[in-house]
This record gives sequence, C-alpha cells and structure tokens, in this order.
Amino acid sequence: MFGRRRPVHIGLSARIHHPEAGAAGLRTKTLQVLEQSVAQWAASRDTLVLMIPSVLQDGALQRSSIRVRDYADYLDGLILQGGADVSPRAYGEEPLKPEWAGDPVRDAYELELVHEFLEAGKPILGICRGMQLINVAFGGSLLQDIPTLVPGAIAHETPHYDRHRHPVTLAPGGRLEQWNGRLPGRQVASIHHQAVKRLGRDLVVEATAPDGVIEALRYQGRGFVFGVQWHPEFHVPGDDEQLDPTPMLDAFLEAARR
Repeated sequence: MFGRRRPVHIGLSARIHHPEAGAAGLRTKTLQVLEQSVAQWAASRDTLVLMIPSVLQDGALQRSSIRVRDYADYLDGLILQGGADVSPRAYGEEPLKPEWAGDPVRDAYELELVHEFLEAGKPILGICRGMQLINVAFGGSLLQDIPTLVPGAIAHETPHYDRHRHPVTLAPGGRLEQWNGRLPGRQVASIHHQAVKRLGRDLVVEATAPDGVIEALRYQGRGFVFGVQWHPEFHVPGDDEQLDPTPMLDAFLEAARR
C-alpha cells in the first residue's frame, strides 16, 4: 500500500424512484439507484465512486447532522447522471403536458448538490439530464420537448435507446476540440427529448447537433463545470465513428485531483 496514490473520490447523484400507487413490496418505497454503465465508466480510471443519497431532515427516522455540504467537502468531484426530466417549474414555466412535469424532488436535491460543490470549488460533470440541470442551476431554461418545439429537428431519442447515435459539431477553440481535436461528424449516444433553450449565465456552448440543439456546455468561471447532452458511458471502445469520451473524463478527474 505504501506509495500508492489515493484514488479520486467521485460522488454520483442518485436516480430517484418514487413509491408507485397500488404497488406492493419494494415498489412502495423510495429507491435511490445508480445506473451501472455510468458508475463503471466513472470508475474506469482508478476512481472510487460513491452514490450521494439525498439528505432529508424531516424523514421518519432520526437524522444525523450530516449535510450535503459534508459530501461536497469530503468528495473530490461530482457527476450528475441522466434520468427523469427536469421540472419546468425549476425554471419558471408550467409543464406543457402532464408527462413533462419532471421530478421536483430530484431537482431540489441535485440543485443543492451543484450549489455545494460549486461553493467547495469541486469539479462537476453533467450527463444528459445532468447538463440540463447545470443550465437551470445557472439561471437558464429548457425546451420541454424537442420534436414539438424545434422545427426540422433530428431524432434525439429512438426505441434503440443506448444504440441511437447522431453527429455533433464541436465549437472551434472549445475544450472538446482541445481534448479530441477537430473531428467532424463524430457520433454520440443520444437519449433525450428536452434540451437547453436559454443558456445560463457564464455558460458557453461546446457542441451542437445538426439541428442546432446544444449538445455540450461549459462554465466560464473558476473551476471545472462541464455538461454533455449525450451519454459517454454508452461509448463503444474502438468505434472510430464515435466521439471518444475518455479525454473529457481524464480532464474532469485531473481537476478533481487538484
């Protein structure tokens, strides 16, 4: 053990599954889970990955004095994984359809995570919903449904789920171009129907889809805050048609080590 470098400690936000009406057994409980692929992708670089549970002060059990800030102080970085829609109410709108109402409970939990990790000066990487959450945290807004609100939009999700791909264009001089080089037409795994509408303060676009939908963004202030609309955890190693997510992960983990 002597001389071994301490692994980076990365917190991964939880997906929250709420109790189902009329269900029995485990489905009557609130579940906080990790999607295996994103956990394994984050752990692929000598990284210790820990799920950050929501910290409730008003639950049925007596809670300790542990706060979200304690996780931000202890951990070296934060990854916000994908999942349910961000509620339009988080950016001052009403859902255009009931099925686009999102998950306000998860929104509040992850918005607090972003705030505390920013305050602690720790890097943040957002994936799909995670990128949208970052945009909302910085005062931006979202398109509630791409097919409805973006004329001429390409398909950003299909029944093929993690096998669905579309190309992205990297912003000239941006971080993605620095990390990956100028690679026109590279494909990414796309599974989303919402997207950035109004960009949050101090955020810049790092990549776009052929229909102009924002596919990656970066915070211009101090620290590392980066978001991608696609799913790097579904990258197929050795597939030269896909954008390699490894340089982005390495940059995030290097920021965490610092």
